[in-house]
Amino acid sequence: MKIMTLAIGKLVRDFSELLKQIPDCPHKLYCLGNIDLLREKKIVAVVGSRKMSDYGKLMVEKLVVEAVKNDWVIVAGMALGVDAWVHQVCLDNKGKTIAVLAGGVERPRPAANQQIYQSIIDGGGLVISEDREGSVIDKNSFLRRNRIVAGLSLGVVVIEGERRSGTLNTAGWAGKFGREVMAIPGRIGDSLSEAPNWLIKNGAGLVENFSDVAEILGN
Repeated sequence: MKIMTLAIGKLVRDFSELLKQIPDCPHKLYCLGNIDLLREKKIVAVVGSRKMSDYGKLMVEKLVVEAVKNDWVIVAGMALGVDAWVHQVCLDNKGKTIAVLAGGVERPRPAANQQIYQSIIDGGGLVISEDREGSVIDKNSFLRRNRIVAGLSLGVVVIEGERRSGTLNTAGWAGKFGREVMAIPGRIGDSLSEAPNWLIKNGAGLVENFSDVAEILGN
């Protein structure tokens, strides 16, 4: 499949309206797959730890299955753990998903997600990045990736994560962009509950099911 380049200066009708609203919007997106997903109105990000717990896995299934039934597009960063499972559950239920990569779109990162990457492209989903293939990938690349995950979405749902994690970085971007920040409450004392519980204590929407997400997002 040919890589498509979407630029704000041309093909503007194909560029995400939500993403165009954020400061430091990327001037170009490199895309593989169904670019029509960028123009969808109901888009939500679901993110979490690379160290996915059984509880996190169950919560992803609960939320994503209901989101798909209600025709939402699900965004995640295709990292190991929660992100990869978000994409997989979406695909298994014939849903629409967008994967945002750090680095070019020509190959999956990490390589362990090759099957998910190919299934997204073949199944009517979309893989995007603001980076050309061959770009140097460092910690900042993932932080910039997180801002696109947040910028594409009406809101971000945090499944689980430790107190200091990339998950909170994505939630932080969402807050800066005026998007809704939501979280699944976790058990006190579990390290992977630290991020969502901290977010809830600081004003994030408490989510127990996808109906809560839809209500917070006004849909």
